[in-house]
Amino acid sequence: MIKKEILKIKKNYLQKIEKLQKYNENYYNKSNPIVDDAAYDNLKNEIFDLEKKYSFLQSKNSPSLIIGYKPSKNFKKVKHRTPMLSLNNAFDKKDLENFEKKILNFLSLQTNKNIEFSAEPKIDGISASLFYKNGKFIQGLSRGDGVEGEDITENLNTISDIPKMLRGRNIPTEIDIRGEVFIKNSDFEKLNGKFANPRNAASGSLRQKDSNKTKKIPLNFIAYTFGFSKNLDATNQFQFLSYLKNWGFKVNSFNRLLIGINNLIQNHSEIEEKRKEIDFDIDGIVYKVNDFSLQKRLGFVANAPRWAIAHKFSANKSISEIQKIEVQVGRTGALTPVAKIKPVNIGGVLVSNATLHNEDEIQRKDIRVGDVVTVERAGDVIPRVISVDLKKRNKNSKKFNFPKKCPSCGSATIKEYNELTKKFDAVRRCMNDGYGCEKIAIEKIKHFVSKEAFNIDGLGKKIVESFWDLKLIRYPHDIFNLDYEKISKLDGWGNLSVSNLKYSIENKKKISLSKLIYSIGIRHIGQENAKLLAKTLKNSDKFFDLGKENNFNELLNIDGIGETQIKSIKDFFSNKKNLIVLNELKKKLEIINEKEISKNGILVDKTFMFTGKLVGISRAEAKSLVENNGGKIISNVSQKLNFLITGEKPTTRKINDAKKLNIKIITQDEFLKILNTRDS
Repeated sequence: MIKKEILKIKKNYLQKIEKLQKYNENYYNKSNPIVDDAAYDNLKNEIFDLEKKYSFLQSKNSPSLIIGYKPSKNFKKVKHRTPMLSLNNAFDKKDLENFEKKILNFLSLQTNKNIEFSAEPKIDGISASLFYKNGKFIQGLSRGDGVEGEDITENLNTISDIPKMLRGRNIPTEIDIRGEVFIKNSDFEKLNGKFANPRNAASGSLRQKDSNKTKKIPLNFIAYTFGFSKNLDATNQFQFLSYLKNWGFKVNSFNRLLIGINNLIQNHSEIEEKRKEIDFDIDGIVYKVNDFSLQKRLGFVANAPRWAIAHKFSANKSISEIQKIEVQVGRTGALTPVAKIKPVNIGGVLVSNATLHNEDEIQRKDIRVGDVVTVERAGDVIPRVISVDLKKRNKNSKKFNFPKKCPSCGSATIKEYNELTKKFDAVRRCMNDGYGCEKIAIEKIKHFVSKEAFNIDGLGKKIVESFWDLKLIRYPHDIFNLDYEKISKLDGWGNLSVSNLKYSIENKKKISLSKLIYSIGIRHIGQENAKLLAKTLKNSDKFFDLGKENNFNELLNIDGIGETQIKSIKDFFSNKKNLIVLNELKKKLEIINEKEISKNGILVDKTFMFTGKLVGISRAEAKSLVENNGGKIISNVSQKLNFLITGEKPTTRKINDAKKLNIKIITQDEFLKILNTRDS
């Protein structure tokens, strides 16, 4: 792609971001939306699509980086006692099967174990959190950015569905009730065009400075969950929903308690068919693991719970023509094909790109340039080609030949053979080393400075590409040797911006070992694996010397690090350029050891090791219990080990070694009893 095209794409992207900010300003802070909900969502999705297509696009105001919107200056800001997070999405049966499988694996349960799910229609309204103390409504907050919301108590007080005092039994001492504020479709029709749609009407009304104006709008509230609670005795979600009803809240009449993926699918289809009959907007079904004790064990990942998912209603589809197939190169060398299609409107969004996933997918569907195809757009994910209309295929069309050489550097590409699955990978990869291929090198540097890695302010994807073009950077360590005098002479750079960049970079020279391991981008080593490596190796010298000492086999003792990860680490350390990068980073950085998860707890200053199969709990969850209670996990039987915890069929050698060293050997049940003493 030539530089002129890149600048044009960036300009288009930033204009969309600026437009979205304008929409947000009017929608959230002025309570006066200037576009309808569909137009707003369309613009947001266009930004998502551009970011997924072009890795060099980035903005701190991107909707992909924020949840909700920053609280308005018109209202007092209040921090949620428990964050209001988002949900992951499911679109088909396979997604649901994967969702349930992950739950069973995490809990170490049998595949035939019946998990109860609370299935609740997802209302398309405005989220709110209501704080009750001793049954009395004290304060109400908007979602805000998920961490901090706006105090909209007075406006929420005007909604008759929200009880001012809870009635009945089992009322907790304190609780944050969460639910959705919405307007019925029948009531919205009576508002005589004052708002663009029901959701905007609900949002605009809640954000009125004068609660008397809010009172004139027929707002409704349905409760469905809670955040912080004190002395809540409910043991499952469906029981809690019955409590809500008894306390005076309205709950959704379509809530169901279901077991089995097939029943979830059937219920989803039935509710979707009834959508037109329901007097308020819903856009899917939310499934929650019913048992609260299981929810607690499952916990959260990133910004979403492991125990819940939103099953969206049918995706939108349309017909278009493939004009071109481009193959993009990612950070790990993966070659990803993307179809450039004639722009087509799908669900109100103009789509011009669709993923083809990989080489196997193209061959399986026999996708060719010029084909008339069905394109599906499911939620916010990038559109995909799902089928080809062979009847409309041109007789002169030719099969698409996936490149056997990297489109960036010309190196050979291969499909790796997986020893575990005994199959070749579906993804073809560039065989050049990471810094010998331009596209891979740029993506690796972008990863190095990304938010989850070094998180260097002012050095986003666009700047990385610009500095690459100017030959200011070629490797990660070049970031710490930038020619600031040369940068200050560039268009758009002044003394202040250069000074801020220099400060940001200097401020990131101190980094944890786990962050460094993640930042250098070893394939198959994500954030969690990086933490496991850092905790095991303990200091940076041991990590840097892995290649010298050839101690890779010791890493096999780390629970969560397998042969695939070990091979990737070996490959990384066998590359001379990677070793040069590590050596240069070692000179520039102050690397600190990983902090302990907890400095307090019943297991503080104690070390543990597991051997054998645990019952009813996964190894990952057991380790999490140790660390969350102040303990440490170690990988070898030595004098440093305090407790060897045995499950079914423990390793005899470890048992014998522990006996020789007089290490205390306890069973899984005894270990759990130790943890339970904190509640006695």
